[in-house]
Amino acid sequence: MLTRFQSILASLGASLLALAGMAAPAHAAGGAGPITTIVVKPLSFFPVDDLNFGSLLAGATAGTVTLAPDGPRTSTGGAAPIGGGFTPARFAGMGTYNQIVNISMAATPITITRQTGTQTMQVRTFTIGSSPTTQVLTTTPRSFRIGSASGIFLFSLGAQLVVGANQMPGTYTGTYTVVLNYM
Repeated sequence: MLTRFQSILASLGASLLALAGMAAPAHAAGGAGPITTIVVKPLSFFPVDDLNFGSLLAGATAGTVTLAPDGPRTSTGGAAPIGGGFTPARFAGMGTYNQIVNISMAATPITITRQTGTQTMQVRTFTIGSSPTTQVLTTTPRSFRIGSASGIFLFSLGAQLVVGANQMPGTYTGTYTVVLNYM
């Protein structure tokens, strides 16, 4: 025969088992994510990454922020880069092995404007990564030879941002055009 204490324990145990069975059922959730790709046709090119100088502080004096084609960011004067999120522009293209490609800028310097404002900054001294040294890219074409057997090539583009003294805070945007001529 069970004692009163054993009966209470047995009832408590049965109640706990019943509660465990009443726990909320597991829920499955799903989500959607984007998938994109770009198929490159011969004698074309496209942007892979945008030119992004990242965040910076503008001081009481003017300065510059320079983003090299291989990634490092430096500054002068009253412009102080902060945080990450900066990237040189990157492009990919396709021609044929040993083909000559002329690369130039449609215009330089470029003016970028503060969103919801009229304040501007200038982007100048566009540089393209090249072996053995970085070269300035202007409206005058520079010739390069495609060295990969597949004809696929990549190149990076850096530039210099001119920051005014006490530059108004905000997000500044603009566009530039790179011109490629396959020879």
